[in-house]
Amino acid sequence: MKINPGASALLASLVLSTLTGCSMTDTNESDSLPSAGTSTTSQAADQAEKVSSDLFDLIGLKGTTTKTRAGVSECSGKDPEKYFTVFHPWTFTPASPEQLDGVMERLKEEMPKHGWKIVGYGPDNSKNRNLTITADNDAKKYGVKIAHFAKDARPNLNVFLTSGCYQVPDGEKVERF
Repeated sequence: MKINPGASALLASLVLSTLTGCSMTDTNESDSLPSAGTSTTSQAADQAEKVSSDLFDLIGLKGTTTKTRAGVSECSGKDPEKYFTVFHPWTFTPASPEQLDGVMERLKEEMPKHGWKIVGYGPDNSKNRNLTITADNDAKKYGVKIAHFAKDARPNLNVFLTSGCYQVPDGEKVERF
């Protein structure tokens, strides 16, 4: 899947702005992303998909997911040739809508056992008041927002995972995909 860098930067910044209370920080700047270390973009994208897979396992239900790949975006205020963040949006649709009953409450209880700190939980501001979880994993340098769209024609979970700010190794450049 080819992702427009401008659109991905906008999407990532919108989601990052929802990750208030984000405690995964190695810096004193309150508006910047924490350092996620050094990595190539392809290695970081593989890591994001692994973290997403772990979240899928925590959901623990049968169903289908969208086949999106991880994308790359800029780190605000940093050299876009050397610094990047990775995001991975996907949607889970259960085999039957009833399977999602109680899943958000269960995730709220289970995620902390797997290194996630819940920093936000409750209905969003939309007309449908979708139940959302916002969580950080300081050890993995990832944040996630999960929204339960219970009133959609096909109820589902929307997952948006985003990383801290990576730096490419010396001699490498950020690949955009």
